[in-house]
Amino acid sequence: MAVNKERLKEIMLDQREMFNNQTHLISRDIDLKNYISTGLVVIISGVRRCGKSSLLYLVKEKMKLSQASYCYFNFDDERVPPDKSVFTEILNLHLEMYGQEPVLFFDEVQNIPGWEKFINRIYEQGSKVFVTGSNAKLLSSEISGSLTGRNRVLKLFPFSFSEYLRYIGHNYFPEKLSSKNKALLLKDFNHYLETGGFPVVVKENDTELMHAYFQDILYRDIVARYRLSQVNEIRQIGLYFASNTGKLFSYATLQEVSGTKSTSSVKDYLDYYEQTYLFFFLKKFDFSIRKQQLNRRKVYAVDPAVVHRLGFNFSANKGRVLENIVYLELLRRDKEVYYHSGKYECDFLVKEGLRVISAIQVTYKLHAENYEREFRGLEEAMNTYDLDNGLLLVYELDEDLPVKEGINVVPVWKWLIEAAR
Repeated sequence: MAVNKERLKEIMLDQREMFNNQTHLISRDIDLKNYISTGLVVIISGVRRCGKSSLLYLVKEKMKLSQASYCYFNFDDERVPPDKSVFTEILNLHLEMYGQEPVLFFDEVQNIPGWEKFINRIYEQGSKVFVTGSNAKLLSSEISGSLTGRNRVLKLFPFSFSEYLRYIGHNYFPEKLSSKNKALLLKDFNHYLETGGFPVVVKENDTELMHAYFQDILYRDIVARYRLSQVNEIRQIGLYFASNTGKLFSYATLQEVSGTKSTSSVKDYLDYYEQTYLFFFLKKFDFSIRKQQLNRRKVYAVDPAVVHRLGFNFSANKGRVLENIVYLELLRRDKEVYYHSGKYECDFLVKEGLRVISAIQVTYKLHAENYEREFRGLEEAMNTYDLDNGLLLVYELDEDLPVKEGINVVPVWKWLIEAAR
């Protein structure tokens, strides 16, 4: 059922007002010029609440667009029916009100079936279009139909540590840290380990919001979209993942945890979570693609707050949360990442083209008890893939321990800040 014209106009004006009333925004560690200058459709994808709408606003400001020269609409609005005719109605309303063709900013566009056909038509007419979405599968499958070769995808995550520092107004230079500033930086980093980088969670300093986010993703992006009836099964799997970040998992364990009898259902649930960007599944590296598919995977969450608030035993899992943060940073840098497992294990391998180009190990504390184990896994990976150097990222380093040749030991917080500069 279509919305009448006056009602749709009211919704448009309500949304525009909210869009323009955003405050306390920061620049993200993304080169927006590349996306503004392209003639292609720009698709911003990422988990709910990670700041996609705010990024649209930053793009609008950077483009210096007047009120008449852009049209913003959020399709994640219960007042708007999922009917593709609404696109034409919105565009016509804008032309009536402002008398000129706009740059289009469409939020959560995947809620309207057939969106890609309209976007493709507008693109062919020469319009500049930015859309956001929080479901990877819907976006990718629809893009591969009408928009192949006509789009650029920008993957957005919650705040990185450097963005978090910018948001709270703290600035550090790792190469010029006094003991006082180092203590303050570590205090900020410890807080980030718990609160993570969802913008409103950081603003309100309230990780309890994660429960509402989880419910939103579970019910709106998974249960409603895929018409599921076994809500508890998929909920239990989500809570298990939040409690076991950085760990290997098996389908048998997930069946036991959730009470699901069907392995195919478990596989579907994993796919649903991955499509919402809430969890990521890391494969073991193998030159055989088939073996990669058969080996067990590791799970990581999209943000530390998912682990802290939805998981259990956070204090005992700081090492795995640290590992999770490193993994997310590698994804932000658009790296192709795997884990290594031979006689020993190494947390991350970065592949470029046909070669593994770096090996990274992460540990909370490097001390006499775990010294050999951490180095063995990294050295095995270096030897296996013929690497001259390895990187060991730590929270704390025992200065008395010797460092092995070819291995660079760096505090995680320093690696995170320097990488963003």
